[in-house]
Amino acid sequence: MQTPPPPQPAATAGAAKTTTIYILATALFSLLFILSLSSSSTSSSPSSPPPLDPYLFPDKQPQSNPNHRHRLLIRNQRNTTNNLSEPPPPSPPSLAYLISGSNRDSGRILRLLFSVYHPRNHYLLHLDLPASQSDRDFLALTVRSIPVFRAAQNVNVIGKADFAYPKGSSGLSSTLHGASILLRISGNWDWFINLSASDYPLVTQDDLLHILSYLPKDLNFVNHSSYIGWRESRKLKPIIVDPGLYLSERTAMFYATQKRELPDAFRLFMGSSSSVLSREVIEFCILGTDNLPRTLLMYLSNTPSSASVYFPTLLCNSQQFNKTIMNHGLQYASFDTRQEARPLKSKDFHDFIQSGAAFASPFLADDPVLDRIDREILRRIPGKLVPGGWCLGESKNNTCDVWGDADILRPGRGARRLEKLLVKLLSNGTFRSHQCVVE
Repeated sequence: MQTPPPPQPAATAGAAKTTTIYILATALFSLLFILSLSSSSTSSSPSSPPPLDPYLFPDKQPQSNPNHRHRLLIRNQRNTTNNLSEPPPPSPPSLAYLISGSNRDSGRILRLLFSVYHPRNHYLLHLDLPASQSDRDFLALTVRSIPVFRAAQNVNVIGKADFAYPKGSSGLSSTLHGASILLRISGNWDWFINLSASDYPLVTQDDLLHILSYLPKDLNFVNHSSYIGWRESRKLKPIIVDPGLYLSERTAMFYATQKRELPDAFRLFMGSSSSVLSREVIEFCILGTDNLPRTLLMYLSNTPSSASVYFPTLLCNSQQFNKTIMNHGLQYASFDTRQEARPLKSKDFHDFIQSGAAFASPFLADDPVLDRIDREILRRIPGKLVPGGWCLGESKNNTCDVWGDADILRPGRGARRLEKLLVKLLSNGTFRSHQCVVE
């Protein structure tokens, strides 16, 4: 017969109980300590952005705001009294601009920003690595000093710059990087526009937004052609090594002696690096599951003209987008005998205005023709923004220092010129016959 174990001494039982309580207390203290750390880290993290300005964006304010209800009542009364028989105009779209420059281009970028600014849009400014840090700081400080930029919260500056060589794939990489940042910054823009410091608008943003508000948001404006000709031997078959992809200092481009064959898995199309792309296309390139964007990037990574080939080839080889492309980048350019875009001067003023394009390129820094565009087309005063329907100031020099509803547009003659161009491009005999045609 087995005898039961002797009872545990009271001292031992008390010690075990004390140990259990100590362990529980330690665990509880640790949990409270971790929670205090997380709360302190949350409080020390950057605070959420302030609410949008109620005068610029009355429709985006909480319904409980009495000022919001008052403004909506005034607007509804105005619509019912003035537009009894007319349907309300479509809501204006929102554009995402990537504006890029290099060394000593901070002044040009700011001038371009002032000429294309609208509170509905989003802007990302990029000075590449050759630019000095002082220029980058000046750009950021200037942006923060302008009241309407702070009110609309729609202008950002890239702090960690990329290389963007004129040739090679680093320029395309920089463009896709900027587009991905704009996707993360805002989820409500409709088209992506990539501009350089040498570009300049030929219409106001009220003109552009007014015309685009009547178009399907899946349209893409990209110059494209399957005719390659002499470009095959100079811009597609050579193999280069772009140091902007892996070096932090500018060095010479390296050309290999070998040549590559053209692909047979997809058809190459060439165009210009400037384009107006729908948000769907940008998401397809950066977030999509289709392998075509990555396949093209691998093929073009060592090609001299990747920036002018990538988007035309991507759109025309995609069944999802090859019916949405319009063979015009909405930008005017004039080419010399070597098929290189030449700088535009005052003698070209009539030609690029009558073209109906929304932008023109390239311009030299501070060329007098830019002052003429500001004066006669944009009605912009030096150092000021282009006045639009959202500007309510009475003084001519400070029109946009007082602002109202950003949805109010005041289109002018530039809208009629752009409308004429788009009607021509969208005519039955032109639109379909110029979409990704294999020549």
